[in-house]
Amino acid sequence: MNTFGNSFRISIFGESHGSNVGISVDGCPAGLPLIFSDFTADFNRRRSGSKGTTPRKEADLPRIISGVFNDYTTGAPITILFDNTNTQSRDYTKLRETPRPGHADFVAMKKFGGYEDYRGGGHFSGRLTLGLVAAGVIAKKLISPVKIEARILEVGGRKDIEQAIDDAIEKKDSIGGIIECKASQMPAGLGEPFFNSIESVLSHMVFSIPAIKGIEFGSGFSAATMWGSEHNDKLISGDGKTATNHAGGINGGISNGNDLVFRIAVKPTSSTHQQQRTINIKTGEMVDLEIEGRHDTCIALRVPVVVEAATAVVLADLMLQEQGIARVWAAAGKR
Repeated sequence: MNTFGNSFRISIFGESHGSNVGISVDGCPAGLPLIFSDFTADFNRRRSGSKGTTPRKEADLPRIISGVFNDYTTGAPITILFDNTNTQSRDYTKLRETPRPGHADFVAMKKFGGYEDYRGGGHFSGRLTLGLVAAGVIAKKLISPVKIEARILEVGGRKDIEQAIDDAIEKKDSIGGIIECKASQMPAGLGEPFFNSIESVLSHMVFSIPAIKGIEFGSGFSAATMWGSEHNDKLISGDGKTATNHAGGINGGISNGNDLVFRIAVKPTSSTHQQQRTINIKTGEMVDLEIEGRHDTCIALRVPVVVEAATAVVLADLMLQEQGIARVWAAAGKR
């Protein structure tokens, strides 16, 4: 439902136009240094306002209401709130009768019987990924020296990202993108065979990010076109290093010590200024729909840091399960 993880467990809450959104993190070791400025860099990477992103601007100031004392984690659940201060809910009132194509409007109404908060996508909104990024900041500190970096490879099917964004803005439409994520200095042995393989757990988490429609590890779908002898990664050292990395750092569902590499597909933002057709639920007639409000031309621009956070949360959970992270951080010499 709204909770993920075993030893490092996160629970996400809030709605896009509610009073706040937030995250609770349970299982974080005690003694981890955590201060306000730790969140700044990643929050800035997720922030809107640049070309191709929504003009909705929020302060995104974290209010840590539990789990931190004297700038160190206490071992209790960490709850972080973010106030929503820049909402324009009037933009969404008419959507009760005319659900937006590509959005969760229709399925949310069916799922929750019309009681859902429909403003700005409610609980389905990408606004909630702010809490996920906050959890990722904590997880990144825990999994060090593992380093995670995500980057945009292309948007709208083009590698010239700036030109693709300009064209989409001129057309008043939206575009998607491809993002690659890499985790380096990975330990071998993370993950379990079959249902809790590292690919399974990562895919579960990554598909929880709104707008993600596909994932591939290592050589991904291109592996289907390769010879087995070509795809196999030759071992070149006793620590598991390989000459190539077609497997994306995973064998048998378990990390092999090489870089963990995967790519995700981000769909075009469902909200677009193009006129669309939808059904009026009340009358049963097809009608024209022009979506108002403030939306990203290319949501993929803000996804890399979210993917990094999702990956860090998964790795922190797996490392705690393997007892690769001490339950008291100071005992690990990290203070």
